[in-house]
Amino acid sequence: MHYRRLGTSGLNVSRIALGCMSYGDPLQGSHPWTLPAEQSEKFIAQALDLGINFFDTANIYSLGSSEHILGAALKKMTSREEVVIATKVYESMTGQPLSGGLSRRAIHQEIDASLRRLGTDYIDLYIVHRWDYTTPIEETMRALDDIVRAGKVRYIGASSMHTWQFVKAQYTADIGGWTRFISMQNHYNLINREEEREMLSYCADEGIGVTPWSPLARGRLTRDWDETSARTASDPIQKWLYGASEIADRLVAKTVHAIAAERSLPAAQIALSWLLHQPTVTAPIVGATSPHHLDDAVAALDIELTDNDRRRLEAPYIPHAVIEYT
Repeated sequence: MHYRRLGTSGLNVSRIALGCMSYGDPLQGSHPWTLPAEQSEKFIAQALDLGINFFDTANIYSLGSSEHILGAALKKMTSREEVVIATKVYESMTGQPLSGGLSRRAIHQEIDASLRRLGTDYIDLYIVHRWDYTTPIEETMRALDDIVRAGKVRYIGASSMHTWQFVKAQYTADIGGWTRFISMQNHYNLINREEEREMLSYCADEGIGVTPWSPLARGRLTRDWDETSARTASDPIQKWLYGASEIADRLVAKTVHAIAAERSLPAAQIALSWLLHQPTVTAPIVGATSPHHLDDAVAALDIELTDNDRRRLEAPYIPHAVIEYT
């Protein structure tokens, strides 16, 4: 395993993070394809065996059961001091008026709930899942600073927002003397590179770590384009993210498979290697529901792509419409 500081912070994380959206009670929330505790624990154990120390979940994943499964598994398998736990806040947990968002009330309520479910005294990286258009950013950044000062959170991060919003949040923290975000968890892969417009340059300039989600485009870069799975059949986000540019995206995926065949490697290793070669990327968030998913991810760390490989992978790309995350 390789390790790297998350941005310019002192937090040392594995270059592969295990994303835990796939782990949770399938009867809770909106993800019927999730794996229950016994099956989930096998992948958490495999990740630890491979040297992964960075685990990413969210309060909304399976309505908290993902946090519960992750916390219980880590407590059985390792020391709390040896792992980095990231979780998120924003989505409504109950659908009621007072649930969700990034108000002071919501942040203080949800951090305590996440700590209870995870069975820990602190969160290493607490991430705002989305931009809150209804709460003043001053209220959000002050509340986040409060929970850092209270010792409940070590660092804070952000996810899936416009660059101007991220800049505004950092500026607000600076003028208030509050805690800054150290990371950006954004949507970035070979078939959606719109973060190259502004966000990645800003993160590089400010020393902010980048931890992309959906690094394999929910499997579109790794399996036959028309192949389906239990998740693709029941995940409406797939079409929302990738339904508008299939012709161009197919060409990118075809190139990934061609280079993988030339080098006798799985397509996942080629696609992840490209992402890991991007200088701003610290650690992609990789989901795993089969043992080879993590094996491929870790193997990608040692693959060297040539300049020609990278040019071929990037050539078919066309600009995509910017996705609005609300």
